[in-house]
Amino acid sequence: MSDLPDLRPGGAYVGLDLSSVDFAERDLSDATFADCTLTDAQLSAMILQNARFTDCRFVRCRFAHADLREAVFTRCNFADPDSHSGVQIAFSQADQAEFTACDLSFADIDRTSLWSVVFKDSNLRGARFHRADFSRAFGGKVIRTAAAFTACNLELADLSDAELATCDLSGSSLREADLTGADLTGADLTRCDLFQALTTDAKFADADLRGAEVSGLSLAGLATYEGLKITLSQQQALLTAMGLDVYAD
Repeated sequence: MSDLPDLRPGGAYVGLDLSSVDFAERDLSDATFADCTLTDAQLSAMILQNARFTDCRFVRCRFAHADLREAVFTRCNFADPDSHSGVQIAFSQADQAEFTACDLSFADIDRTSLWSVVFKDSNLRGARFHRADFSRAFGGKVIRTAAAFTACNLELADLSDAELATCDLSGSSLREADLTGADLTGADLTRCDLFQALTTDAKFADADLRGAEVSGLSLAGLATYEGLKITLSQQQALLTAMGLDVYAD
């Protein structure tokens, strides 16, 4: 502990094992961390707004009531391969946070604000989003939703009942993901893999599915699909999933 620097807002830290640091209620806004490790850390009520993390490892860590707004994580590993567990983020603010090329396998994100969050080229296999809020109120009656999961692995992820209208999920794998009751109205699902995804009561109206893998996607089980965008080559798979026999002319 004595060999560790005094952590302050705006500081720059490289190559440190910070596992022994008491992070509770610390303000490290605007700080930068590179090649640092945190193991079994309880990151409670921390302020990490606009902090930058590059090539860092978070092993069995838990963020609770943390401020992660506009924080940027690049090539960070949040998964523990030994216990097959992921990071826990609960009751926190992560609006406009960015995760690029990160491993968030089996992450448990619970009752956290994620408006305009960006996940890019990241592994979110088995991640759970429980009552995560991707929306923000603008005025009394105007509520807007924003989030991006681009080219991500969301296989087996739990996005049930998620409010993701107009969000960008392009190029992501949603194989066997739970989208039950999710609102994907107007979402960009181009080039997504939806093989065996659970979509009962999901809203797909005006969503763009062009180039997506839609084998097994049953339109009859969706809550809405008016205005759904597909290509001619996808028609047969969708009609077959509805129990129709499709023959060539």
